[in-house]
Amino acid sequence: MKHIIEGKSAGVSLSTQAARIVTVDEESAGQRLDNFLLRHLKGVPKTHVYRIIRSGEVRVNKGRANAETRVQSGDAVRLPPLRLSERAADKAEAMAQGTAAPAREFPVLFEDEAVLAVDKPAGVAVHGGSGVSFGVIEQLRTARGYGQAGGAKFLELVHRLDRETSGILLLAKKRSALKALQDQFRERETGKTYLALVTGTWPQNKKVLDKPLHKYLLEDGERRVRVVAKDDPDGMRAVTLVKVRQSSDTHSLLEVTIKTGRTHQIRVHLASEGHPIAGDDKYGDFELNRALQKGTSPLKRMFLHAWRLQFTHPVSGERIELMSPLPTDLTPFLHHVLPPAHE
Repeated sequence: MKHIIEGKSAGVSLSTQAARIVTVDEESAGQRLDNFLLRHLKGVPKTHVYRIIRSGEVRVNKGRANAETRVQSGDAVRLPPLRLSERAADKAEAMAQGTAAPAREFPVLFEDEAVLAVDKPAGVAVHGGSGVSFGVIEQLRTARGYGQAGGAKFLELVHRLDRETSGILLLAKKRSALKALQDQFRERETGKTYLALVTGTWPQNKKVLDKPLHKYLLEDGERRVRVVAKDDPDGMRAVTLVKVRQSSDTHSLLEVTIKTGRTHQIRVHLASEGHPIAGDDKYGDFELNRALQKGTSPLKRMFLHAWRLQFTHPVSGERIELMSPLPTDLTPFLHHVLPPAHE
């Protein structure tokens, strides 16, 4: 059996009605079309969302648009009826009602009335989609009674981390804070530094990677990224700063600061230099990764950690710096491949 799902601003509901138009409000202005749809069609599989964009069923001001299109205040976005399996429809309905995800809190690094920063563990997606039923945002909403009387009234992701990346994740507790923080990320006014362990000895003089990236989708809707030539019309400029923190003949621990926030930017940039991140199952050395999973101090996941984040508080204007220590699931392997002189 198939169900037709129609999007509403507060989520989704089962319906047999025709397509509908959603008008972009001021607080959503500047958001990418794919992110706008994922927010309005909560619980609808990400692969399905990208499919209806590619097919042209989603229209912005009656015209076709791509996933990267930035919607503006007053834009009319056409949301088509979405034909999903009964199982997917039931899941979407449950997510819209806030009942699909189990309650879970995460270690809090900073919190006040406008901002929440948590320490995300590796292996947990930041949101549901692409085969993942739920992520950090859904679990936090359940834990905090989102949408219920006396519960959290607003909670949204400010940015994303890959599922296998651990570290600082920023969320907004007010819509005005969300827009202000996303503007900071877009205008490169934040400072985002990661710790990455790569294979081989990283050259000390290789400090700036300025390589355009092109994002594409596999058949199943999963994202992939590759470096392209500077004159490639599909390339998006991506700038990564690299500082060697410690190195040996086999591995280098890097402090990596991204000046642009492209999908998989760090992973692709480092791999393009012949030094992939240890444990990276998308862009890494797959044979070496299998070897690293064995031994007395195995590496069970990608060695990438969102270590430091700097931003301006959206209410007070104060400059905030947050730090997340390297998690304990990475330290034994680090001690094994590098001398114990690291911080």
